[in-house]
Amino acid sequence: MSRRDLGREPFDPDAIAGAPRVGGAALAAASPWQLFWWRFRQHRMATAALGFLVLLYLSLFATEFLAPYHRDSRDPAHILAPPQRLRFVHEGELRAPFVYGYRMRLDPRTLARLYEEDRSRIEPLRFFCHGDRYRLWGLIEADLHLVCPAPGGSFFLLGTDRLGRDLFSRLVYGARVSLTVGLCGIAVSFLLGILFGGLSGYYGGLVDHAVQRTIEVIRSFPTIPLWLSLSAAIPVWWDPIWVYFGITLILGLIDWTGLARAVRSKVLALREEDFAQAARLIGAGPRRIVFRHLLPSFASHLIASVTLSIPSMILGETALSFLGLGVRAPMVSWGVLLNDAQNINVIVLYPWLVTPVVPVIAVVLAFNFLGDGLRDAADPYRSW
Repeated sequence: MSRRDLGREPFDPDAIAGAPRVGGAALAAASPWQLFWWRFRQHRMATAALGFLVLLYLSLFATEFLAPYHRDSRDPAHILAPPQRLRFVHEGELRAPFVYGYRMRLDPRTLARLYEEDRSRIEPLRFFCHGDRYRLWGLIEADLHLVCPAPGGSFFLLGTDRLGRDLFSRLVYGARVSLTVGLCGIAVSFLLGILFGGLSGYYGGLVDHAVQRTIEVIRSFPTIPLWLSLSAAIPVWWDPIWVYFGITLILGLIDWTGLARAVRSKVLALREEDFAQAARLIGAGPRRIVFRHLLPSFASHLIASVTLSIPSMILGETALSFLGLGVRAPMVSWGVLLNDAQNINVIVLYPWLVTPVVPVIAVVLAFNFLGDGLRDAADPYRSW
């Protein structure tokens, strides 16, 4: 039979992206993790999404250093100022990075602040400079920043809000809350989903009945009203950090039901397979059978569920904070920043206040692309 009759080229181990070129022996001698990595690298979008998310999460360790201003730093002279464009050329001459200063005037009819670029005021940016003081992770006193405005000048890359606070700096600070709430929430959800789903699928009977009725009761409540009611139940006198953990716990306790049912269905289908029966005959206990033999058999589904659940957690926190029932001041999240853009008139007059929605969309898309790549790489039935 010819290659044309087969409909596709025969498999060539040397064509695997990232595989060592040692012939067919490379595939036979490769470990499961090597095969997983080679498959994953074939997914270009997933690889790019992984790099983007890694850089984003690493930046959380240096939030205060990356932000030009402190989270709560105010400039009363620049309230609702538009973004300043970063420039490198002035009148045909190449310069170090700089911005033009503002020229502000009041509209005599509406008393609105109108800002214009003053091209006579060239304000060069400073790098690795001293600026607003902060406590790195609440422990180390410092004032070093990656970039600072010129002395006596300003640098508002994304504009300012109604109190004159730099929106870019607050966006950087908000990333720490919005991105970690997804990880903390999914840890709770994943643990509960695997635990109750595994018990329900493996033991069946009364255990299965109790778990499934509990899931049905939880899923019978509308998600958003349930979020709102539980968030509103958090005492207003709680410290903001406890409110943050309370929101995380709420998101995790509500989101585990879908994963639990998926785990239950997989365990029910696999517990009677020959490999599970063999493990049971040689004396393996239920915990070893479930976690050592059954769960790895559908790891691709678990990976996809996790990577899709994290953005749902981020969106949940953003929605609660946007409605004023999530993270509270002085903490900042992307949802808190979007709270200023609830009025359509504000969006029309000051469109830069909607900027926090951009990282939300970017992170959600990145997690979706990453989930697709991880699912394909972990699929044991996927052909090369």
